[in-house]
Amino acid sequence: MKLGLQLGYWSAQPPLGVPEMLVAAEESGFDSVFTAESWGSDAYTPLAWWGAATATLRLGTAVAQLSARPPTTLAMAALTLDHLSGGRHIIGLGVSGPQVVEGWYGQSFGKPLARTREYVRIVRDVLAREGAVVSDGPHYPLPRREGEGVTGLGKSLKPITHPLRADIPIWLGAEGPKNVAQTAEIADGWLAIFYTPRLAGMYDEWLDEGFARPGARRSRADFEISATVQCVITDDVAAAIDRYRPSTALYVGGMGAAEKNFHADLYRRMGYGQAVDDIGRLFRSGRKEEALAAVPDEMVRETMLVGTADEVREQIGLWEAAGVTTLMVTARDVQTVRALGELV
Repeated sequence: MKLGLQLGYWSAQPPLGVPEMLVAAEESGFDSVFTAESWGSDAYTPLAWWGAATATLRLGTAVAQLSARPPTTLAMAALTLDHLSGGRHIIGLGVSGPQVVEGWYGQSFGKPLARTREYVRIVRDVLAREGAVVSDGPHYPLPRREGEGVTGLGKSLKPITHPLRADIPIWLGAEGPKNVAQTAEIADGWLAIFYTPRLAGMYDEWLDEGFARPGARRSRADFEISATVQCVITDDVAAAIDRYRPSTALYVGGMGAAEKNFHADLYRRMGYGQAVDDIGRLFRSGRKEEALAAVPDEMVRETMLVGTADEVREQIGLWEAAGVTTLMVTARDVQTVRALGELV
């Protein structure tokens, strides 16, 4: 079991205490650190800025959104950071959802599986640098030959800069069965959110479907499963649950439309269908306090590591037995980071 530190995306202001947490993570034997993006701070700038002060941590995005950058732009950022870090970059990608893709980036959300497959292939072609990058796919045509304003003068190119590694690992964020199966087929790792060891058997079925496909890139033996998890070492479990209850309500009720919310779908598969309906209805009607009250304690606790040090150690064992190779921990302070280093 490896440990990763999930710094996430910023809220209204940049988070405080990150340099100190990175020092603690590196000294405590953490394997990696990750940043994220939604519709505010981006993933790559903080990763490069804070990563410059590290020496051993792998530097990952969890996740960089597909619609934020064309695949060649993502590949440029990846090969640049990989050089600057001495080969420590992990590319973490995700499709986000229709509200963000169409509302923030102004792009179409349709065919997320096909877009992901094509995107990953182009990124790998850039990093391989075996020739000019060409894509006949419908989502990211290279060079572009038709469309309003196209001159027809586009030229197939390969990167000027030679990548340090031609095979930077690519991990994909995925929540549904088809997406997880494709992740096992084409990626080097799975970025799991709202993971619960209770459903490990279901996840294994999805993953095994991907591993069994012709031409699958990895097998279970060399595939990484990195699960984001909030960790609170405390004697007051109820207070810790209350602290994270708003986050659960937001993702279930506010991070997506009523017609399409991947986080809500995931919690339905976990057996919280009625709670999801209630939270979503209340959240979308502006009754946020009532939405928070509708979140069951276990719905929050099931995806957390919470309790005394001994209890958290026992919980970590359950996650490891379920097949998680990296715990990507969302910690709020240096003390928690150091404590986790001692527990794992």
